[in-house]
Amino acid sequence: MIEIEIERKIGDFGFEALDQQGHKVLTDASSDIGGQNTGARPMQLMLMALGTCSAIDVVNILKKQRQTIDSFKMKVSGEREQDVEPSLWKKAHINFELKGPIDQQKAERACALSIEKYCSVAETMRRAGAEISWEVKVIS
Repeated sequence: MIEIEIERKIGDFGFEALDQQGHKVLTDASSDIGGQNTGARPMQLMLMALGTCSAIDVVNILKKQRQTIDSFKMKVSGEREQDVEPSLWKKAHINFELKGPIDQQKAERACALSIEKYCSVAETMRRAGAEISWEVKVIS
């Protein structure tokens, strides 16, 4: 079983989450409800989790294919449901940008495998009704 400890640290809504290995994440609410902007919003963390979960998969797959990744960047964007509570993610889009002597088809396949098969965060969001799209750019 995984355990996360959460403790309020700053103002009313500034929390610190601590995992079993001692890694910390700071969260806060929007200033609209009294947050102080001391950390990421919980729903933003979901997009961060989607991106990093997929990035780990993609790097792992490309390493097994002996592709050299000199640089790896991503942009993850999302759109939430409007005028409902709770407001779930409706859409998410990932732009993968890889640099190095990487075969474009292998990069595209690695990203597809991640999003469609391996990434647990992507599957969690999909089961909640989110549509996930992506595009891949390889720069030699």
